[in-house]
Amino acid sequence: MTRGFNIVRFREGKSTATQDQLSVEEPLLVLVNGKPFATLMRTPGEDKALTEGFLFSEGIISRPEDVLSIDVRQHETSQEIRVELAAHCHPSETAPRSIYLSSSCGVCGRSSIEELTNRLEPISPLQVSPEFLLGLLEGFTSAQQQFPLTGGVHAAAIFDQTGKLLSIEEDVGRHNALDKLIGKAFRAGELPLAHRILLMSSRASFDIVQKAAMAGIPVVASMGAASSLAADLAKASGIELYCFLRGSSVVNLR
Repeated sequence: MTRGFNIVRFREGKSTATQDQLSVEEPLLVLVNGKPFATLMRTPGEDKALTEGFLFSEGIISRPEDVLSIDVRQHETSQEIRVELAAHCHPSETAPRSIYLSSSCGVCGRSSIEELTNRLEPISPLQVSPEFLLGLLEGFTSAQQQFPLTGGVHAAAIFDQTGKLLSIEEDVGRHNALDKLIGKAFRAGELPLAHRILLMSSRASFDIVQKAAMAGIPVVASMGAASSLAADLAKASGIELYCFLRGSSVVNLR
């Protein structure tokens, strides 16, 4: 989703009044069982998938039957999504906090890698070559629709082991784009995403690897850098982590 804005562009000593497209960023209040749970700063679209992907990544839900109802409501100045969970789901015990997530920060709130990896199911390894990953870039780039218009969104995409693009999402928040992908797979009963490859246009931060681990994705490749904590988590959870996927080169973190 984009919006047109009037701008003045300065170039080579000259200014020109024109119009440009900006990526939309708006808050989405998530209420779980009637109580505020999180405010997600996101690009509108696929809000149900975003919410279910987020709740799955947080360990609140584990299967589609856990969600009794999910309803998006539009107010004059805001949007909210109301989620009713099955009785065995206890979000207040799993994550007793009110979360505010910006488009640049996806802090998962977990105290340690050990705590997270103890909850994870084993991830089936998948071996891919650097050449294979580099071959995915063209399809990844050409499938992005908002980035060419605004330059202001991140993309997350899932490929199968033959190199086929299965799904792609764009959002101002890198973790939102991934949550939308995970939410779609969650609703379709496709989790864990074994034998799948995740490509991110962003850096590989801890939250990206954490969400990939929760979804059972064995290979994560990012166009940006990886953080030390992301590398530690990838190693502990059995994920093959690649970064600086650009042009004709890529780095595999061991």
